[in-house]
Amino acid sequence: MWYHPFHMKITKIGHCCMLLEEGGVRLLTDPGIYAEGAVEGRTGITGIVITHDHADHYHLASLRAVLEKNPDATVVTNGTVGALLDAAGIPYVRVGDGESATIDDLEIKGFGTEHALVYGDLGKTENTGYLIAGKFYFPGDAFEVPGVPVDILALPVAGPWMKIAEAIDFAKAIAPRVAFGVHDAMVEPGSRGFAGMLIEQFVPGVQYVTLADGEARDF
Repeated sequence: MWYHPFHMKITKIGHCCMLLEEGGVRLLTDPGIYAEGAVEGRTGITGIVITHDHADHYHLASLRAVLEKNPDATVVTNGTVGALLDAAGIPYVRVGDGESATIDDLEIKGFGTEHALVYGDLGKTENTGYLIAGKFYFPGDAFEVPGVPVDILALPVAGPWMKIAEAIDFAKAIAPRVAFGVHDAMVEPGSRGFAGMLIEQFVPGVQYVTLADGEARDF
């Protein structure tokens, strides 16, 4: 099993917005509306990875604010978000299902094509999960199993498109070394440890970490 030879520092900014730091590369994920006000002013960003076009993952004003301070940052996303970026005049690198790109020697691979169902056609869009540096996997709003080893899993734990049993089964299928909860802005902070308790009970081989908004940890 091969991983990029550095420890990864992860700061959970909020919901699905994270700052990943490894080997001098700094990647920001899903700057959505819940991250508004928390991403502005950040510098040293190498790349921005966006899983899909829903507002809690893609917020144009926040993205522009990040790019204003980091004009050389590479935006990586799928074709659906890419069409929005084309309209906004923002360049990007397309990485959809089965595609990959490299930012400063850090590989980003795409997995999956569809957002999990909410109800009927509600919320249907292209969703791409991303494996970063051969170790960190963030599925966006879907439970797409990549079929490759995953060391660190950003695990969705709440939302209108999922139930906690699906998160538990997903953690079982992925079997990472460590997981932490994301997509949890709708969960009262004091209750976010509940998902971890269930993961520890039903997937004992996975170390679960509850990260507070703004908290950073080395993995």
